[in-house]
Amino acid sequence: MENVSNAINMSFRVDKTLKKNADILFKKLGLNTSVALNMFLSQCVREQGLPFVPSMNTSESNKPSRQLIKAAKEADKILSGEKKAKGYDNVDEFINDMLK
Repeated sequence: MENVSNAINMSFRVDKTLKKNADILFKKLGLNTSVALNMFLSQCVREQGLPFVPSMNTSESNKPSRQLIKAAKEADKILSGEKKAKGYDNVDEFINDMLK
């Protein structure tokens, strides 16, 4: 929120158990529900949409993308020594190499 004088109260209905579980989660994250909801709304405005992809097929939405699967397989090959990859001792070395 930009400043408290611009704050308004919002009222909406939510399941009692959902609210309780959300409060517990947010507390573990060092937040309260008001801060978490402000974060959600800010993210929606910034993204100009929901900050997640709504889906009726929850099992499908939890599947990794083809690109992620490919990257994971490549990482496994690098870790096993099957594929060579250049390593860096520090970030500056990496950035200099990327800028070449």
